[in-house]
Amino acid sequence: MLVHSARGRWAAWALFALLFVPLFAVPLLVVLAASFSSHWSGALPSGPTTGHYTAAVRGESLQALVTSLVTAVTASLLALVIGTWAALAAASLGRRGRRALDALFVLPVAVPSVVVGLAVLVAFSQPPFLLNGTRWIVILAHTVLVTAFAYQSVSAALLRLDPVYEQVAAGLGARPAYTLWRVKLPLLLPSLNAAAGLCFALSMGELSATMMLYPPDWMPLPVLIFTATDRGSLFTGSALAVVLMATTLLVLLAASRLRNRASHR
Repeated sequence: MLVHSARGRWAAWALFALLFVPLFAVPLLVVLAASFSSHWSGALPSGPTTGHYTAAVRGESLQALVTSLVTAVTASLLALVIGTWAALAAASLGRRGRRALDALFVLPVAVPSVVVGLAVLVAFSQPPFLLNGTRWIVILAHTVLVTAFAYQSVSAALLRLDPVYEQVAAGLGARPAYTLWRVKLPLLLPSLNAAAGLCFALSMGELSATMMLYPPDWMPLPVLIFTATDRGSLFTGSALAVVLMATTLLVLLAASRLRNRASHR
């Protein structure tokens, strides 16, 4: 921390606790408590039980979790490829071309995601791009929504990248493709990993656009959580929400460990 005195550090931590606990920790702790409860009496839920988790890891709930994982992984990989490609292309354009690409990729996150869902639904409900009623329209919508974050992350990393590496590689006779594959991309790897993790987390929690697009056989877990709470099953929805958060966190932690191991080789 930038505070050097002990009293200042304690004050900074106290301020952090006062801001963090009410805004972030308390709502999540209430959801966690509700997931282990059978009814709500008074200020807090009561009636301890683990039955909600038994239902949350079986049948329809398990299938919804797998659907969310497949959708998030696929959308993240597509967003990473498209966003990186666009960022590399934008770096070679002039200022106007770069601004146009920035606007193109930022626009989907500047409007409500339900608007993106509506746009995808209208655009891909007629031949020759008839995706309505399939899993691919959900994956496409998620890709559109998260590509902006991959693009912005890689673009920022490219601005910080020292051009001397590329110049040295070119001076040694390396072709542009070889320079890209063996010089640029390895240097961009930390930003690529961060972008992939962010895209995955955002896709796992996406609801609004998904509600407009998902077919009956491709229901992601956030949709199931919404339907459970909408029909009054608050405690079941809380257990599903905890499963969603825990799965997302575990995947991100596993990816972080793999990244750390790869960086030490």
